[in-house]
Amino acid sequence: MRRLITTLAAVVATAAGLGIAGPAAGAAPIPALAPFCGIHWGSAAKHAGAMTGTRVRTVRAGQHACYDRLVIELGAGKKPGYRVQYVAKIIQDGSGKVIPVSGGARLQITVLSPARAGFPVNGRHLVSVTGFRTFRQVAGAGSFEGITSFGLGVRAKLPFRVFELSGPGTHSRLVIDVAHRWVA
Repeated sequence: MRRLITTLAAVVATAAGLGIAGPAAGAAPIPALAPFCGIHWGSAAKHAGAMTGTRVRTVRAGQHACYDRLVIELGAGKKPGYRVQYVAKIIQDGSGKVIPVSGGARLQITVLSPARAGFPVNGRHLVSVTGFRTFRQVAGAGSFEGITSFGLGVRAKLPFRVFELSGPGTHSRLVIDVAHRWVA
């Protein structure tokens, strides 16, 4: 085994010394590889948990190589339940009013907890998603009877996942990732 490793090391060193380890002069450059996006999340509705008194505090969004991410910050206390699903229309809690949301598809995000005082629950543009690959708009759809809802406009009906994270401290976060594309 030691002889094999020594021989391989010698071959690599020789090839590098002769200049045959790199591309030939005038050869086309090797294209940069796209990140591996072996995403197999699906687009079916996702739900978990139960109602709590933990308050929705803030919402933020971020971009990643293979997906866009929405993070809903929650206050101290037990992690609330959620429902996330594609819908034809985003409906405002309590009134039944349709909330227009940009994009080819819409995700209704329902957090089974109330919003903190002063949270813009009916805001049309809660977070700027300008330049995002998948997200088109994040809108507040209300907080009524201890349930807070959001509308997430996306480019098309794409796979998504939902999970909860603990922290920072006694707080928690609800995370919704929407893939940039379907993976074959």
